[in-house]
Amino acid sequence: MENTQKVLEAMKKAGKALKAGEIAEITGIEKKDIDKAMKVLKKEEKIVSPKVCFWEPK
Repeated sequence: MENTQKVLEAMKKAGKALKAGEIAEITGIEKKDIDKAMKVLKKEEKIVSPKVCFWEPK
């Protein structure tokens, strides 16, 4: 499974807005790779930020 898909799945399962560091802990993926995946997800408009530094699925 691709990192972007893993990040999105982790967000959906959490049921709340998460920080990149929290997603890294849940998935076991390095934070720098989480940031790259989140950049792609933001561009595809699949995630939104309800407050600064927190992200959730759209």
